[in-house]
Amino acid sequence: MSPEKRPRPRRSGIETEEERTWVEFYRRVRSDAVLAAEVLAQLDKDAEMKRAHLALFLTCKETIRREKAREARNKRIGYFVRWLTHVLLVQPLQGLRALGGSSRDIAIEMLPEPSSPARPAPRALSAAADTATSSPGETSPPRRSRKARPDAPASAAAGAQGADPASS
Repeated sequence: MSPEKRPRPRRSGIETEEERTWVEFYRRVRSDAVLAAEVLAQLDKDAEMKRAHLALFLTCKETIRREKAREARNKRIGYFVRWLTHVLLVQPLQGLRALGGSSRDIAIEMLPEPSSPARPAPRALSAAADTATSSPGETSPPRRSRKARPDAPASAAAGAQGADPASS
């Protein structure tokens, strides 16, 4: 037999699939930190596998280190964006609100007094205002409606109709 045509030992289907899976792990752990952590945990448990797949072990370590660096960078960027937003938006708005609080009072004082109300007050409010303006010791009787209430007794309804000057 020539040295070029050495027979290779036949591998079973399971060994072939196992080899394909390891090759797939080599590809996937570069971009997936979670998978890299899981593979790393498996390799840490078994020293024999760790020696057999040392490149995979080192690739997993590198991927996890890269992921930590990416998270730290994102954290710094997030902190900077929060700080910049606070300086550019929140602080000026707080300053305007503090300045606007006193300015609002001054602007309201400068407005002319209204000559008449914008719309007349309802009767209930004007009646309440009348009772509020009377002296504290004096009480005025409540105003009575000329119409009979539907829930009033019949004698009260008849008295209300008899008292009505429009009905006579």
